[in-house]
Amino acid sequence: METKFEGGINIAIKIPKHKYEQTVSFYKDILKLEVEEKPIDNPTVSRTHEVKFGGNTMWLDCVDNYTHSETWLELNVPNVESAVSYLKNNEVETCDEFEKIPDNMHWITDPAGTVFIVKQKD
Repeated sequence: METKFEGGINIAIKIPKHKYEQTVSFYKDILKLEVEEKPIDNPTVSRTHEVKFGGNTMWLDCVDNYTHSETWLELNVPNVESAVSYLKNNEVETCDEFEKIPDNMHWITDPAGTVFIVKQKD
């Protein structure tokens, strides 16, 4: 079976704590996008805001231990374990220590360091 990767609707921007309020205000007050704070229970993300970004959902995640922002993207696959096997065969390892996620999902990075969540296509 051929592994097919598709971009997902979720985009996460990991924002250092000292820039978080200013960044949320930018999307809400300057760009006038629909922004709503959501509850979160995660050991690495202290706050999160959901932003309607066209057909995508952008998550503004406050991370206390970052010095600069990062953008994390979603990849959807028909079968996660087949995709992980394919990636490993191509020397791409999972990085699940990045952030707590369900066991049926995995984190990977591209050579430039962009983080992707690999998850089952809805």
